[in-house]
Amino acid sequence: MNKAFVLGAGLGERLKPLTDQLPKPLIPVFHRPLITHAFDHLIAAGVDEFVVNTFHLPQEYARAFPDGTWRGRPVTFRQEVPIRLETAGGIANVRDLLDNGEPFIVYNGDILTDLPLAPLIQEHQQRGNLVTLALRSTGPALHIALDAASGKITDIRNMLGTGQEGGHLFTGIYIVSPRFFDFLTPGKKESVIPIFLKLIEQGRQLGGVVIDEGQWWDLGNRLSYLEAHRHIVQMDGFPAYAPATRHPLISDTVRISASATLIGANLIGPGAIVEEGVTLEDCILWPGAEVASGASLRHCIVRSGIRAEGVHGDEDL
Repeated sequence: MNKAFVLGAGLGERLKPLTDQLPKPLIPVFHRPLITHAFDHLIAAGVDEFVVNTFHLPQEYARAFPDGTWRGRPVTFRQEVPIRLETAGGIANVRDLLDNGEPFIVYNGDILTDLPLAPLIQEHQQRGNLVTLALRSTGPALHIALDAASGKITDIRNMLGTGQEGGHLFTGIYIVSPRFFDFLTPGKKESVIPIFLKLIEQGRQLGGVVIDEGQWWDLGNRLSYLEAHRHIVQMDGFPAYAPATRHPLISDTVRISASATLIGANLIGPGAIVEEGVTLEDCILWPGAEVASGASLRHCIVRSGIRAEGVHGDEDL
């Protein structure tokens, strides 16, 4: 299983204004694009070729990956035009890049996780599933109903009227067998959820496996984005697939005045400038961000190329 499709076409509405500058999968997480953490996770599981769909600010992907590779593995980008095709449509749109007769992994581009992928791969292979979802038993949205004995998904949010609202979180990671393409319509804007429901109704092998090990965050809003950074700062051994990974709070190439006051966990990216008399508390400064003399920021995110002035709290600048 050496190919993965990473979803990169989301609009990131809940992260505005951060996503006015970058697509959501490119927002910095410990000074590098979020999507590169997904790539590293997948590489550790044996993946060596990536396909990414794009829509919002597609030129930024070209800037982030100018040679079309990550750690020596090819990354192919495909822009969706003229409309964003959503998950099922996005998969159908890259069939020529993924369909080599082997299963492939689909991975949401807005999550940060180190959950082990080996149990997912093993479950998919042993059950002979059409699709196998990676699930967790805790989280903010417990919408997937799973029959533990058979490993089959039986409903999603009671949309089939089974009376099962669900008790598991869908992590946004799943394995797809090539036969799944037969259920997709090229060029159609469509989510995978209605197709998953159709598979359940037809008795097809839509499976799931509960993987509660490791960490998992959906970075779809600023609160989860900030919390993930704070949590990782306080823990050892993340990610589990590469526990020796270093997560520096402050890049080596920053300019911070000796009179600046830093409180809590501040992440300051490459090329950032913090001038004299500044106070920062639990802030994230993207690469190239600046904070002007005398400014006071608390729980703020400062984007690349932005010069923050004055007093701000819980704001994205």
